Amino acid sequence: MLLPAQDPAAIAAAAQRLAAGSLVGMPTETVYGLAADADNASAVQRIFDAKGRPSNHPLIVHLAAPHAQAVGPAPDWAALVAPYARELPVFALRLMQAFWPGPLTLILPRRAEVAAVAAGGQDSVGLRCPSHPVAQALLAAARAQGVNGVAAPSANRFGRVSPTTAQHVADEFAGLSDEQLLILDGGACPVGIESTIVDCSRGRPVLLRPGMLTPEQIAVACGQAVAGRDEAAPRASGTLESHYAPQARVRIMDARSLQTALDVLGANASHIAVYASAAVKTGAGVARRTMPGDAAACAQELFAVLRALDRPDVRLIWVEAPPPGPDWDGVRDRLVRAAA
Repeated sequence: MLLPAQDPAAIAAAAQRLAAGSLVGMPTETVYGLAADADNASAVQRIFDAKGRPSNHPLIVHLAAPHAQAVGPAPDWAALVAPYARELPVFALRLMQAFWPGPLTLILPRRAEVAAVAAGGQDSVGLRCPSHPVAQALLAAARAQGVNGVAAPSANRFGRVSPTTAQHVADEFAGLSDEQLLILDGGACPVGIESTIVDCSRGRPVLLRPGMLTPEQIAVACGQAVAGRDEAAPRASGTLESHYAPQARVRIMDARSLQTALDVLGANASHIAVYASAAVKTGAGVARRTMPGDAAACAQELFAVLRALDRPDVRLIWVEAPPPGPDWDGVRDRLVRAAA
């Protein structure tokens, strides 16, 4: 069931579904999520089952933003995360103050009695406060019905390309009935790739998954240098070597190598699709999309482009390597995992 998110009745119906333990396709600013009550173990298990996701691969819990007055105290982020987090380091609070609501997930020590299934059995939990107005309307309506937090990984089959439109979600889960899945159509996601994930559970900020927030932005906001992922890091969403993959095989190439390969194949390149910013010459029958020169614009369309190029007649998707620099880290990460 796909409902327009602008309709208050649709938000109310989706909140009722969450309270009843059912699944909801929910738009966020990053990608669409497959949502369920984070504190309902059987509901969370339905997420794992629908996606074909391993039960030890943790989910991110989404929270409704506290109401901030135009004049008065700032949002009480500590109170917001208290039902799930047993500790809140000062640097983590600073990150909330700087970037929430927004595309940032923080890994915090988990209260033992909550969200064990959503956390994949770990003693830490990923928390996020999304900025999408539809997500916030749904989270607030669900909270009014007793749902404190909503577990919501990307609404796609495990390991496949993330969805950035409601139709993508409907296509992914066409086998589920209207009773099993309600989808809120909130339009295309404005960010387009998943949130940046920072581990705050071990006394210092550690970047687990890049997104559209750079390490420098994170370091400035929290007042500490950001470390890279290490072997002791908790498991986190979207950090497996192979992820975000279309059916066609993805290969990342520099512009010169891409053009050379196309020239060698000539008329035999019709099974190839190309996503490149350079003025690559392609023969007849080769699907081609132009990669934006701006990292944010590329991120916003990336998954939709991969889905569009992943046609039955396409066996290979050749992608020009993104430019160097931290602004492109999130896009680069998704492409490398798609090509793994």
